Formats: sequence, structure tokens, C-alpha cells
Amino acid sequence: MPQVAPSLLAADFARLGEAVQMVNRSSASLIHIDVMDGMFVPNITIGFPVISAIHRIAEKPLDVHMMVMDPGRYVSQVRDSGAAIMNVHWEACTHLHRVIHSIKAAGMKAAVTLNPATPVMLLRDIIADLDMVLLMSVNPGFGGQKFIRRTVDKVTELRRLIAESGSMATIEIDGGVDLTTAPALISAGADILVAGSYVFRAPDPIAAIADLAAL
Repeated sequence: MPQVAPSLLAADFARLGEAVQMVNRSSASLIHIDVMDGMFVPNITIGFPVISAIHRIAEKPLDVHMMVMDPGRYVSQVRDSGAAIMNVHWEACTHLHRVIHSIKAAGMKAAVTLNPATPVMLLRDIIADLDMVLLMSVNPGFGGQKFIRRTVDKVTELRRLIAESGSMATIEIDGGVDLTTAPALISAGADILVAGSYVFRAPDPIAAIADLAAL
């Protein structure tokens, strides 16, 4: 069964504490937090003071997805805000190896995200060092987008690369995840499902999380 990481990007920011408490009561494994800088992606979301506030009440580990330029500048701030996982984009890191090992040295799990047009094989020389790979199944920057079907094939390719390298990395998917798209992703080898709109627009978000986790 997959792990579920509800994405707070889809929550009502005026009631963010209530959203975190709901996830605490649910069967979710992680809380996914999107940090956007208005440069790497067009949108701007939240910063470290808000992440720290979330951490104070969160009972699930924080998976902090840095959709920002040059994310290596922020390793200490991400750590100090309470993140368990720091997730950086391949496309935003000039010196990815250095960034990954600085994340690990800071005591966090290191993850790399690939945009929809970025090939899986570009991770060949770093996959053994990673704790997690996030495949974007929509273009980053906004919630509620349509799922890109090609992602299923990318999961299969990534699972093969992980097996061939001996890596222990898990596979996370973000974008358009729901009960329709999730089964194929899980069959292809996905471990963690990020779900935003599917969870927070549901009449019963706790039940929606449970339904995904039961697949």
C-alpha cells in the first residue's frame, strides 16, 4: 500500500492549523509543503516562519518541496524550520551532488524532483545518494492541474534505475493524484502519493486519504 502525503498547497491558508490537525488525525504518512519563490515557478507560497509554525503542531514528518532557484542556499533554514525531508529540483541545482550531501549533513533526508520534461536517466550518477525521487506529474507551480499520463512510464523507468543502482530511494508522485490515476502509478512502482486537491476538496478529507492509502 502506498504512503500518502497531503499537500497543504490545496488547503485553506486561512485555516492552515485546522488542515494540519486533520492530517494528524488521518492515515497520512507525511505532510507535503510546497515552497515557491515566484522565479523558478510563477507562484509564491509560504516561507520558513510558516513552516516552523506548521512543525510545532504537526505529528507527521514534513516533506518540504523547494520549488525555488538555487535551493542549496536554504539548507540550514529548511532544517531549522523542522523539515524531515528537503526536496530540491534537478533543474534548479547547478551543483546537485554538493546540495544533496549538504542536505544529508544537515540531518535531513535528501530528495530530488524532476519536472515532466526532465528525463529520469539524468539521475543515473546521483541516484545511489538519494533517499527519494519526486516525479512531477503536472508542471510545477499551481495546484489542480491535469495529470500527465507519461508519468506512469517514468515511474517504471525510475524503478528500473533504482534497482540497477542498488539505491534505496523511494518514488514520490505529485500532481493530479486521485483514485483514478493512483492505481497505475502504484503498479508501476510508486511508493508515496502527494495529493492536494483530491484531499482538501473532498467532503471528507480523512476518508479520501484513507481511500488512497488502501490502494
